[in-house]
Amino acid sequence: MRNKRPAGELEAAVPTAGPELSGTNLARAGDHNQRVTLHAVRVNGPVTRAELSQRTGLTPPAIANITNRLLKDQLILKAGRLHGPRGQPATKFVINPDSCFSIGLNVDRDHITVVVLDFVGKIRARASREILFAKPATVRTFFQRTVQQLLAKAGIARERLIGVGVAFPDDIARAHLPDQPADYAAWASVRIDDLIRDVLDIPVFIENDAAAAAIGEMQFGSGHKYRSFFYLLVTAALGGGLVVDGSYFRGANGRSAEIGWLRAHGTAADRQLQNIVSLSGLYSRLDAQGFRVATPRGLTRLGPAAQLIVDDWIHECTDALVDALVAINCLIDPEAILIGGRLPSILVDQLAASLNHRLASFAGQLPAIAPVARALTSDDAPAVGAAILPFSYRLLPARFALLKSEAGSSGTYRFGGGVADDEFMIQ
Repeated sequence: MRNKRPAGELEAAVPTAGPELSGTNLARAGDHNQRVTLHAVRVNGPVTRAELSQRTGLTPPAIANITNRLLKDQLILKAGRLHGPRGQPATKFVINPDSCFSIGLNVDRDHITVVVLDFVGKIRARASREILFAKPATVRTFFQRTVQQLLAKAGIARERLIGVGVAFPDDIARAHLPDQPADYAAWASVRIDDLIRDVLDIPVFIENDAAAAAIGEMQFGSGHKYRSFFYLLVTAALGGGLVVDGSYFRGANGRSAEIGWLRAHGTAADRQLQNIVSLSGLYSRLDAQGFRVATPRGLTRLGPAAQLIVDDWIHECTDALVDALVAINCLIDPEAILIGGRLPSILVDQLAASLNHRLASFAGQLPAIAPVARALTSDDAPAVGAAILPFSYRLLPARFALLKSEAGSSGTYRFGGGVADDEFMIQ
């Protein structure tokens, strides 16, 4: 039986046996066409009106009207002219990087990161603090102090901000990691949006950290090469994200790709994958052998003896992940499996190579085997992905742009949590 939808979420008037459909109106169709055109400029620019018409399927007059509106709103800029064999040279367009900005906040068990992102995906300012199991009050203080400093450093006025995106692990207090203090359970009764909403008084968008990282990769990373991929986020824990045909896929309850909760084959019942394939798992393994490491940077400064322990950890991670990756290949058939997060790139490459070698042994036994590779987005992927959320809601193509709905008033937008892909819940 389907659970009752939370208040404010889009509702279906009558249960049906087939998919839920919703009509639209001309205003929403026009908004969607503008979003599609803006996205085409962002991905393909510098681009002409004729090229935009070919890429979007919209008529030349429609493209002319839309680009004129985007120029008036200063979302795009003219970038010279394309000289052809005859006729007037065609104007080329690019995204205006200074048109609008957003804030991305990533809160995890071992760090807090804040980024200021422009509309082309460039980080204009960044601050991060390595801190284990930061309590709610600490997160609020860091965000409140840091965001003002970053805006001043980047020379960005507050009125140019369109929102704050937050990448926050689901079950942050429930998933127990090594050395996690008992009072960290305070997060179970605190809403992250309540902590920060009044700091800037702009809309707050909340997303699971692995989903945010996958969305960031989809928009500004390998998503331009792969339309379907599975994303592994290695941080203090282990998360996953699933992109299918160019859209993030959430699942029935907004909890798709929760790979960290799977049990490692042949291990004790309490050995979840996130207790092995994670920074906390690696730190614990090193600590047991007398090597105290507490930050990703510390992993790049290890001596030969400690490096042997890391090599053994890579092999253990490969053993732990291989069954899950075989299942992903069979059930999802992605174009690639991408590894991102805070694990240093040299270790990501080692892990990817080890997994590819192991998966190659299944050649001929599986319908297809997707390559495992390092994600293009950096270790700030969850923060960058979070910062994209306001852009997605306001400016980028999404199915909810075509759906009629009533907006709430609290200014909190929670992605996922049982909401269909690209729809939203306003609380």
